[in-house]
Amino acid sequence: MKKVIVSGKTIDEAVEKAINELQTTRDRLSYRVVQEPQKGFFGILGSKPAMIEAHLLPDPVDVAFQFLEQTVALMKVNATLTKDDAGEHIVFNLSSEEELGRLIGKRGQTLESLEYLTNLVANRQDGTYTRIELDAENYRERRRQTLEQLAERVAYKVKTTKERVSLEPMNALERKIIHTTLQRVEGVETVSEGKGLKRHVVIQPHQS
Repeated sequence: MKKVIVSGKTIDEAVEKAINELQTTRDRLSYRVVQEPQKGFFGILGSKPAMIEAHLLPDPVDVAFQFLEQTVALMKVNATLTKDDAGEHIVFNLSSEEELGRLIGKRGQTLESLEYLTNLVANRQDGTYTRIELDAENYRERRRQTLEQLAERVAYKVKTTKERVSLEPMNALERKIIHTTLQRVEGVETVSEGKGLKRHVVIQPHQS
């Protein structure tokens, strides 16, 4: 870890110098005050500058990346982890020549848990929030397509039978996919019912 000792007329000035020297931003800087500024006799003789010792905080994305690599290794799954900046969030993608079912889990539950823990690790520090999305062999996109097809099939059944149909429990993101897919389909509407792990989407005839 690179540390620098910087001085200035004030603590704030010393901090700004440290930011420039380490080429970082204030939220990524950690420092301790080595010496408070002191005014000398007549403001000149015996005066002392402010002095701080500063270093960079670990990059939250790098910390989360290392955590996930170690976790996957402990699960004894031979997988390669890569990361990509998607703009508003960071995507971690797991790939392997082996089957990644153990990392994905039933309906992606294991993948969701790993993503949750990874985000906790990434955001342990105070400051800006970093959102990390975890994927494995393009599972997210395949699951999205599956849910869209399911929504369309069930919507057709509801319009035909005029009876409401309850889908299996889903997480918030998957429920949103169902709602979004059918929001412009005439003759049906969607509502979420249930609580906690039993929360699910109901597709029903449109209530006029």
